[in-house]
Parts: sequence; C-alpha cells; structure tokens
Amino acid sequence: MCLSKAFLERDGGREVILEQVAAVSVSDGTVSLKNLFGEQKEIGGRIREIDFLTHSIVLEEADRSAGPAE
Repeated sequence: MCLSKAFLERDGGREVILEQVAAVSVSDGTVSLKNLFGEQKEIGGRIREIDFLTHSIVLEEADRSAGPAE
C-alpha cells in the first residue's frame, strides 16, 4: 500500500507522529490525521510539505509564543 508517514518538524529535526496515514484534513489552524487503523492525531499548525514519492507529510507546529496579530 502507498500510505504516508506524518512527521512533526521541531528543533531542527523531524519526529514521526503517525504512520499509515490515510486521510488529512485542515481546519482553523489544526491539521487532523487519520491512519488505516482509525487512530487519529490533531496538531495545531500547518502542513509544510507533502512528498508523494517518499510518502511523507511534514507538519509545523503553530508558534505558541507569538501573540495575536495586531
């Protein structure tokens, strides 16, 4: 099967957060991932890249230190 692996980019490295990802959705700054087995993860942030050749999804966490935009 050609399912993807999701990574969270943090501190200059990448951490695997979910394997066998079958569905991705984005809503109001939250990326929701669901794998083949029904496991779900939600990450506050954005998609940095999706690479179909390597079956990888790279996410960035939202910057929690930044205040609201003025």
